Amino acid sequence: MKSATRRAIDLAGFEAKFRAGPDPWHTFTDRDEAIKRQRILRALGDGPIARILELASGNGSNSQALARRALKLQACDGSPSATQLTRDALADAPHAQAWQIALPARLPGTQYEAVVIAELLYYLDARAMQRLARDVATALAPGARLVLAHHQVEFPDNSQRTAGIHTRFIKALGRPVIRVRQFRSQRWRVDGYRVD
Repeated sequence: MKSATRRAIDLAGFEAKFRAGPDPWHTFTDRDEAIKRQRILRALGDGPIARILELASGNGSNSQALARRALKLQACDGSPSATQLTRDALADAPHAQAWQIALPARLPGTQYEAVVIAELLYYLDARAMQRLARDVATALAPGARLVLAHHQVEFPDNSQRTAGIHTRFIKALGRPVIRVRQFRSQRWRVDGYRVD
């Protein structure tokens, strides 16, 4: 019996999902997503953060919460519709911006005190993830926080397996980091790291 060919979702696929509806994964309304969002905030540590970079902002459901913790937030997504949804979600946060950037690509700023990456890495192939890791490594200020939040279940439309995705990204980062927070559920994992 021949196994089915894995077909990874691409940027056009994400654009189609966000055009079809503003919350395709119910990230604004799902209780489990709300819990994961709170764990992302806890992984950032205490107090306000000067500059936060959020990669793969989607519809902005995490962006709203991150904007409350940041003096300056730059949220990025590759989908035009998702970027507009993030802008709409951040309409009441003048210190926050949404950028349309198809990753990996040049990041919008130079250095950040925190970088948050949620539900992105396994949609990149290994080479693209390594390039993104190098870019993120350059963007992390000394002592910065890096937060990775991804599902632990396997999806048929991933480019990479979900198992070990955080470990592979940290290895590709090429900078010494210390994991300072870890949260898990049956479906997802949130890891907070501090750059040494």
